Amino acid sequence: MSSQGTWRQVTVATESALRPPQKRALAHVPRVPARHTAALAVLCCMGAACRGSPPKDYRLVAEWPHDTAAYTQGLLLAEGQLFESDGEYGVSQVRRVDVRTGRTLARAGLPANRFGEGLALLNGKLYQLTWKAQVGYVYDAASLARIDSFRYAGEGWGLATDGTSLIMSNGGPTLQWLDPETYRVIRVDTVHEGTAPLQMLNELEYVNGAVYANVYQSDWIVRIDPATGAVQQWYDFSGILPAGKRTPRTDVLNGIAYDPADSTFLITGKRWPLLFAVRLREGTRPH
Repeated sequence: MSSQGTWRQVTVATESALRPPQKRALAHVPRVPARHTAALAVLCCMGAACRGSPPKDYRLVAEWPHDTAAYTQGLLLAEGQLFESDGEYGVSQVRRVDVRTGRTLARAGLPANRFGEGLALLNGKLYQLTWKAQVGYVYDAASLARIDSFRYAGEGWGLATDGTSLIMSNGGPTLQWLDPETYRVIRVDTVHEGTAPLQMLNELEYVNGAVYANVYQSDWIVRIDPATGAVQQWYDFSGILPAGKRTPRTDVLNGIAYDPADSTFLITGKRWPLLFAVRLREGTRPH
């Protein structure tokens, strides 16, 4: 059997329980839920490090400092300003950051019992999800003053916008499209590779008609066709953060922003010391 066939078989085998996996905020890299371990091990083994070749899915353009205390959950760039949503109980926040220095310019904290998640900017408002509380917050993007809140069912993970709707992930294989005024679910799409649903969709970014998503607990970012839910491309970011830059607290890849001024993506991770500007190439399909 080919390695591609093996990956698909393992993924299908783990789909017997379609509930979103449980996230854990630990001091070290979090444990993978048992039902996903085999599939994620195969994904990791298909990365550049396992292939023994340098990454070819992107070209590194620049790198800048990133706050190693930030448990990055949402990332976006607007008019040269970087906004970030950080998680973990007691320290969750939304903040405006200087891209080049990593310095926090302004911040708004969440209640201690809220775990911050995905972030999107639409019509001058920042929308932020929380993990288990089933509540999201709305901020004025200019001042970071909280101006509204909203409810939703299930867990909140990633958030993006196509300029009209909010697009939300919950750790499973689905993307939910929400009306930004009523917060009503407009539609639900299942993301799939072939016939297999793709679990663990996390941080999201909508760019030029496609949805980009981190696959949680892996070094992969996928490009998704929002019209069909099909995965169009895989991008391997294994090794982008050098081993010498990692500490016991360094966590997984998570965070995608896009700069339309020069067509670069900004990539980082939870408690990473660096923010990377990259240009994507065609990518390496996992096989």
